[in-house]
Amino acid sequence: THPLTMDSGPLRDLLEFPPDDIEVVYSPRECRTLVSAVPEESEMDPHVRDCVRSYTEDWAIVNRKYHKLGTGFNPNTLDKQKERQKGLPKQIFESDEAPDGNSYQDEQDDLKRRSMSIDDTPRGSWACSIFDLKNSLPDALLPNLLDRTPNEEIDHQNDDQRKSNRHKELFALHPAPDEEEPIERLCVPEVPKEHFGQRLLVKCLSLKFEIEIEPIFASLALYDVKEKKKISENFYFDLNSEQMKGMLRPHVPPAAITTLARSAIFSITYPSQDVFLVIKLEKVLQQGDIGECAEPYMIFKEADAAKNKEKLEKLKSQAEQFCQRLGKYRMPFAWTAIHLMNIVSSAGSLERDSTEVEIGTGERTTSGDETCNLTSFRPATLTVTNFFKQEGDRLSDEDLYKFLADMRRPSSVLRRLRPITAQLKIDISPAPENPHYCLTPELLQVKLYPDSRVRPTREILEFPARDVYIPNTTYRNLLYVYPQSLNFANRQGSARNITVKVQFMYGEDPSNAMPVIFGKSSCPEFSKEAYTAVVYHNRSPDFHEEIKIKLPATLTDHHHLLFTFYHVSCQQKQNTPLETPVGYTWIPMLQNGRLKTGQFCLPVSLEKPPQAYSVLSPEVPLPGMKWVDNHKGVFNVEVVAVSSIHTQDPYLDKFFALVHALDEHMFPVRIGDMRIMENNLENELKSSISALNSSQLEPVVRFLHLLLDKLILLVVRPPVIAGQIVNLGQASFEAMASIINRLHKNLEGNQDQHGRNNLLTSYIYYVFRLPNTYPNSPSPGPGGLGGSVHYATMARSAVRPASLNLNRSRSLSNSNPDISGTPTSPDDEVRSIIGSKLFHEELALQWVVCSGSVREAALQQAWFFFELMVKSMVHHLYFADKLDAPRKNRFPERFMDDICALVSTIANDIVSRFQKDTEMIERLNTSLAFFLNDLLSIMDRGFVFSLIKACYKQVSSKLYSLPNPSILVSLRLDFLRIICSHEHYVTLNLPCSLLTPPASPSPSVSSATSQSSGFSTNVQDQKIANMFELSVPFRQQHYLAGLVLTELAVILDPDAEGLFGLHKKVINMVHNLLSSHDSDPRYSDPQVKARVAMLYLPLIGVIMETVPQLYDFTETHNQRGRPSCVTIDDYESEGGSMISQTVAMAIAGTSVPQLTRPSSFLLTSTTGRQHSTFSAESSRSLLICLLWVLRNADESVLQKWFTDLSVLQLNRLLDLLYLCVSCFEYKGKKVFERMNSLTFKKSKDMRAKLEEAILGSIGARQEMVRRSRGAFGSQENLRWRKDMTHWRQNTEKAEIEHEALIDGNLATEANLIILDTLEIAVQTVSVTESKESILGGVLKVLLHSMACNQSALYLQHCFATQRALVSKFPELLFEEETEQCADLCLRLLRHCSSSISTIRSHASASLYLLMRQNFEIGNNFARVKMQVTMSLSSLVGTSQNFNEEFLRRSLKTILTYAEEDLELRETTFPDQVQDLVFNLHMILSDTVKMKEHQEDPEMLIDLMYRIAKGYQTSPDLRLTWLQNMAGKHSERSNHAESAQCLVHSAALVAEYLSMLEDRKYLPVGCVTFQNISSNVLEESAVSDDVVSPDEEGICSGKYFTEAGLVGLLEQAAASFSMAGMYEAVNEVYKVLIPIHEANRDAKKLSTIHGKLQEAFSKIVHQDGKRMFGTYFRVGFYGTKFGDLDEQEFVYKEPAITKLAEISHRLEGFYGERFGEDVVEVIKDSNPVDKCKLDPNKAYIQITYVEPYFDTYEMKDRITYFDKNYNLRRFMYCTPFTLDGRAHGELHEQFKRKTILTTSHAFPYIKTRINVSHKEEIILTPIEVAIEDMQKKTQELAFATHQDPADPKMLQMVLQGSVGTTVNQGPLEVAQVFLSEIPNDPKLFRHHNKLRLCFKDFTKRCEDALRKNKSLIGPDQKEYQRELERNYHRLKEALQPLINRKIPQLYKAVLPVACHRWMLILLYFNLAQVIFKNKNSAGMIWHKEDIGMGTGDSSGSV
Repeated sequence: THPLTMDSGPLRDLLEFPPDDIEVVYSPRECRTLVSAVPEESEMDPHVRDCVRSYTEDWAIVNRKYHKLGTGFNPNTLDKQKERQKGLPKQIFESDEAPDGNSYQDEQDDLKRRSMSIDDTPRGSWACSIFDLKNSLPDALLPNLLDRTPNEEIDHQNDDQRKSNRHKELFALHPAPDEEEPIERLCVPEVPKEHFGQRLLVKCLSLKFEIEIEPIFASLALYDVKEKKKISENFYFDLNSEQMKGMLRPHVPPAAITTLARSAIFSITYPSQDVFLVIKLEKVLQQGDIGECAEPYMIFKEADAAKNKEKLEKLKSQAEQFCQRLGKYRMPFAWTAIHLMNIVSSAGSLERDSTEVEIGTGERTTSGDETCNLTSFRPATLTVTNFFKQEGDRLSDEDLYKFLADMRRPSSVLRRLRPITAQLKIDISPAPENPHYCLTPELLQVKLYPDSRVRPTREILEFPARDVYIPNTTYRNLLYVYPQSLNFANRQGSARNITVKVQFMYGEDPSNAMPVIFGKSSCPEFSKEAYTAVVYHNRSPDFHEEIKIKLPATLTDHHHLLFTFYHVSCQQKQNTPLETPVGYTWIPMLQNGRLKTGQFCLPVSLEKPPQAYSVLSPEVPLPGMKWVDNHKGVFNVEVVAVSSIHTQDPYLDKFFALVHALDEHMFPVRIGDMRIMENNLENELKSSISALNSSQLEPVVRFLHLLLDKLILLVVRPPVIAGQIVNLGQASFEAMASIINRLHKNLEGNQDQHGRNNLLTSYIYYVFRLPNTYPNSPSPGPGGLGGSVHYATMARSAVRPASLNLNRSRSLSNSNPDISGTPTSPDDEVRSIIGSKLFHEELALQWVVCSGSVREAALQQAWFFFELMVKSMVHHLYFADKLDAPRKNRFPERFMDDICALVSTIANDIVSRFQKDTEMIERLNTSLAFFLNDLLSIMDRGFVFSLIKACYKQVSSKLYSLPNPSILVSLRLDFLRIICSHEHYVTLNLPCSLLTPPASPSPSVSSATSQSSGFSTNVQDQKIANMFELSVPFRQQHYLAGLVLTELAVILDPDAEGLFGLHKKVINMVHNLLSSHDSDPRYSDPQVKARVAMLYLPLIGVIMETVPQLYDFTETHNQRGRPSCVTIDDYESEGGSMISQTVAMAIAGTSVPQLTRPSSFLLTSTTGRQHSTFSAESSRSLLICLLWVLRNADESVLQKWFTDLSVLQLNRLLDLLYLCVSCFEYKGKKVFERMNSLTFKKSKDMRAKLEEAILGSIGARQEMVRRSRGAFGSQENLRWRKDMTHWRQNTEKAEIEHEALIDGNLATEANLIILDTLEIAVQTVSVTESKESILGGVLKVLLHSMACNQSALYLQHCFATQRALVSKFPELLFEEETEQCADLCLRLLRHCSSSISTIRSHASASLYLLMRQNFEIGNNFARVKMQVTMSLSSLVGTSQNFNEEFLRRSLKTILTYAEEDLELRETTFPDQVQDLVFNLHMILSDTVKMKEHQEDPEMLIDLMYRIAKGYQTSPDLRLTWLQNMAGKHSERSNHAESAQCLVHSAALVAEYLSMLEDRKYLPVGCVTFQNISSNVLEESAVSDDVVSPDEEGICSGKYFTEAGLVGLLEQAAASFSMAGMYEAVNEVYKVLIPIHEANRDAKKLSTIHGKLQEAFSKIVHQDGKRMFGTYFRVGFYGTKFGDLDEQEFVYKEPAITKLAEISHRLEGFYGERFGEDVVEVIKDSNPVDKCKLDPNKAYIQITYVEPYFDTYEMKDRITYFDKNYNLRRFMYCTPFTLDGRAHGELHEQFKRKTILTTSHAFPYIKTRINVSHKEEIILTPIEVAIEDMQKKTQELAFATHQDPADPKMLQMVLQGSVGTTVNQGPLEVAQVFLSEIPNDPKLFRHHNKLRLCFKDFTKRCEDALRKNKSLIGPDQKEYQRELERNYHRLKEALQPLINRKIPQLYKAVLPVACHRWMLILLYFNLAQVIFKNKNSAGMIWHKEDIGMGTGDSSGSV
């Protein structure tokens, strides 16, 4: 209805349905055979004629030409994906390129061996570093980079380059979402064809006995033991030699070639372990029973032929005689059986091409019901060696089944029988697809029969073990007769060798036998008679014959089977005839018009039957006839028909008979025993229709096509009976409904995923047509389905009930009340026929008016009636030439009303019953949707939309009242998805123009040019907004797209309760639509694609709403999570909302905004809401959809929309793009290799289960899909989509390569789309000159994309965009987004070190321009300089796989640019660049060294320390390196050192902050931190070259702020806490607290005091349990160490490190480095003499050292912490004697104490510190003794005063002191040093001191003994006494030595004695005080101690 202003072309096609959209095709059905199987007779009765027509007419197919372009056939979900991915370019990713290590290896090999210097110069030599740089090669320079091109032009060039060679289809790169078969997919049904099971080719090669004397005849058949059923007809074959055949020449007419087959194809529908191939042998009848005849075959052996020659000759001549005389009779001979599955399974397991299997009597046992597959085993050649002879009395099938069952047992009876040895060779193989030279069971040649003279292969008819439900499609009419047994025991006279002659007669004359009996082998094709085999001398023989007969198509009452019984005389006697008739019986073929089959037990007459016998049955006692055994049944025979003419079901027969009687107008009709008159016909017809329900299912299915045709015919053309038109519409409708439901219930395995039975889908698709016409007579008229003119159709009454809720009780007659009376003659009758009824109209009417169980049945299988209706409508349009007519005029009003009513009631059913009948409603819902989808192709679009709207309305009104809407919404989604899968979905959405503003009353299509017209007017703005919102105009114009996007918005809305489980479903729907448009050839033109994308513009807004719920792909990065430019609360605020209020209405399926919505659906925001996050898969699908829209939408439209958006909304869009970058990041080949398919599969199953749980019930449809894949008859191997999971199971190399190729292209394309969008955003800013604030966001996305894993191609464009951005908005980077500037420098530098040269050239170009721009803004590019240097520092400090060779190249490139930049040549710029580059290069060189020492933590930290020191003048960089060091320490758990690094950082910051701003509460600088560490003062900024912090670009990092300082201190406190140094935590907080107090930050203060309380309580709890570190002195000696040679360090190791451990570590480390034989550890701690060392070795000396404190220090170092913090002095002792030994006698034992002082105090920012000073103290032997005694005394005092007391410890110390005198024990020391006064006065004081020590010692021993006495128990009394005795002994020995004083030391000092005593008292009091306080040493003071005696001044106090 919209005016189309476009000319023809792709855009025009977009708006119109193609003229050839629907075609009706009559396609000839394929015929397997060369001539089609039809009866030979020309005259056929109507039923046969109908059947034959049904089997031969063309298929009538309605074809939607473009159907395959709908989403159901979306190539993204098929394996077609692979084809579409061909020819993709390989994207180059740095992560995949293994970095080439050897480019810089050579120069470093020698470095590897050298440790490096840590000299005072902060760096290595500048000169050599610059030399390296000058000699390296630059990368290619970018052309025109330095030209001043206008920004517009640059943009234009960038745009062109970015848009060229882009991949056309985004979705071809994106794996389809993982879902069940898409619901909208309807597969084309299979063509109905003849049924075959699994086919087996059996070739009979040879049969050889031990003796060859006569012809042997063989037959093969299959038997199923379990079912006790013969499952194939017989295959007769003849392997006799020509000579043997010659023996029978007189009896056998020439053989037809069809009887010479030696190979056969068997079909097995139900293969099982119970199938046997049974081979039976017969020979010519001879005298003697079977045993006698078989004897020679058992006793003669071929090897003895010469020996037995005469006997054999005799046998041969006998045989010849019998052949001459009895050649036409046979006798049973032998049999054997092959267990088929054994062959198949053994052949399957063998590796050769064909297998030879020998089969004797035995090994034939398998049991168990494994599934059997005959389609794929290896061909096998069998040699059967043993046959069993036939027992004459065990010929019946019953006996055979017993034998076969017995064969499977291990102890088979058969094994005990003596076998007949022979050799039968057979080949068994799966039958080929189309074998040549094949004959059907009717002997018709199957196609590809090049030469009629070739020996054929026979197809053997299968008698399936169980019913097979497949409709007939070919004419087949065969009869099998099985004579079973005869009982002549009571017959008088001679009748012993009995044979039965069988004939098929068409009359009673003997000449009336018909030549319809199939020949066996080597005989004519057909014969008139067949004889059974003779059992010698048996009056009651069994038979095992099968006689196969070709039935005539039309049977009469005279057709019958005649059986004649003969006695055959085997001996040649005079005048006895060869055969004597001994009885007759017969079976009439028809009984009451039905074929007579089944089991018969017939009486046998002794004489020829009388005239006219054939119409009667032999059971009727005919007068005057003689019968065997008084007319009892004596002959058992079975007759089986295999026919596609005779239904063999009474109900079907009756129905067809009545229909044909009507057809022929022949009354009365005889059916069964009834004669039906015309007046009774109507009731009979109706009752026969309803009785169809009682018929057997198998015949119903076999005659399904004909049956449905007839029922439809009755609807369309009501018959005229007795002049009355009889309306059978209702009856037929009911019958159809019940038949279809029967099929549905009983044939579950035959259904597709929608529950459509595939027999019925095939019927509708191929067979059904409007009954009134043949394809060749397009005008409707009589004819069609074999109809004649006796049908009337009436126009329906024009008066229709006003309401469609028809009164159910009123039976609606279709006859028109206006026509009264009946036509008077056939002519009038014909004249009154206006034409037939239209089936679809009648069907719709019947369906609308039906009720009760019929309606229920129709609803159950609604799809069937819907599809019938649609096909009928199309055919009607086709025949009426209306396919081109305007849609509005195609169908009458009343029919459309019926459709409305129907759809409305069905929608009502769905809404009201979805909870009760879930499965049925699911089916009904999809059926309705498919119906509406079909209607869109043939009816008026507006009409169908109104139907969809009606359905929506019903669902919506129901949704209000539901607590949990998810099931119903899920149904609605399915419904919508199916409707939207229409191939013209886009056209249906009127994608014609930008929407008009709502002012205009109806959406009209404006011209295509409107896109380019100015958007100045307000009207235009409104228009744009309408395009991007789900506004009313949008949803009116683009109806279906509006519904889809509304569903999406509603379900994804976080407030939509209970819909969470539907996210995946709704997202998949949108994804599926877009990916289908993407690959649609009709939309490949970009202009057209832009139009399609227009339908989805609101999608952008919908997805923007979901940002907080999307899966956060960024978290997997080391970056922080999603960008935080907008908080969740911002998202909720109204300003951010993108969804217009109409979404709310969408739920109500209405566009009327007055509706009030229930609270559960309100879109109002609740702040702080918890969002349920989408799964990664759903989020990824959503984002790819977003990218598709952004990529294909018209850029100008997007830009105008961006202009309208608020800053908040634009930022949100940028957040989305940020997320997209992470989402589509390239994963890298290594990840693909690691992806373990199993874990993936597992998680997938779990996810599926979870989703099922969320959705509540497991969908009935899935159930169906599951079922349809199981049972027989489904096409499980044709499943259309392999599991297209993202990672397929077979991760072979090629597969991984392919995955990586696709993923790389997807990542590149996705990022390019993001880049395109960013460009549009930037243009928006340029155009509007506002919204600059979003540029930060743009930059953030850009930087994020640079940080991700990107292809070289993308990075090129990315850098181009970044350069353009910087040149347009330079102040953005250098003034506003300073942190981003730092980030940008880091990213650029990282790419400058890329291994791919194009990336490097672009990155260096960007970096150079960045500097240049910065310089131009302020003639100094301090900012960039500093950022770059910092970036490099952090890059080298953190990056593991960093290659300096590549970076060196980039630096060289930058230098080259600077040299070539003519414009700036005169400025300072080139020099500044050069300085910067050289500086960077230095850092680089240091980094190289750092890399070398990656394994040597101390060396590495030393290097970092040195680099940091080099930056003393550059605070930002020093800070960076201090932080790098802190990081490294944390990694190694050196928390104390890490904390020190942070304290140093904080001090540095404080130093600069105090220069910048004077705030009282801030630390003054380093000084404030002195208490935390004395080392901190080195951070003070006092040197001359310190930069002033005011200078631009200095101290601009984020840490040089108050917040930065606080952050550093908090980290430091945390690290100290981890290190257990709680006292330091307190000191750190002392600095922090004033800051927080000044800021009145109570929250922070409360936290800090909490932490302080924690720290102090830990100090209390851990008292005595704290350990901080162990210290070792390590000295390096030997030139191998390079600069470490002769260096000494103190190493701090973790607490309780043993000497052995550090020794092992260092020895191992350097051993690995220099070679194990080179490194040696010096075991002692003596001074090392360099001269004595081997110059080729590396020596390490390691000594344990202890912190050393002077006496005065001890007063401050009280606690354990004090004694382990701020340590600078360490000590170790070395014992020696003067003659060089380490140890000697007491009097010669000296000791050396070495005291080391380090350059810094521990803990420091590194774990080893140089020794800066060393002093030694030497102790003489007596001094050594004094130290020892003091130590012992201390130990005693400690043990005595320990609290709580420790008896064990006490006794140990006592034992050592007073125990039996130990060698060098106290007594010996006293005897050596105190026995005489030394000569040397210098030793007097030592002598005295030692004497006093002993005095003290004895006192302590006494205290200890006293204490011990109080602690021991009674058991230790003796021990105590012993100790006391020892003590007294010791005391006595010491007494004289202790008391001897040196008189010289005791001169009087004070003249007045009283003074002395006062002093003594004073000291005594003091001592008591100290003693009370339990001085830790607990010494008792003697007056001598205080030196009260006389003597030199040294003794005075």
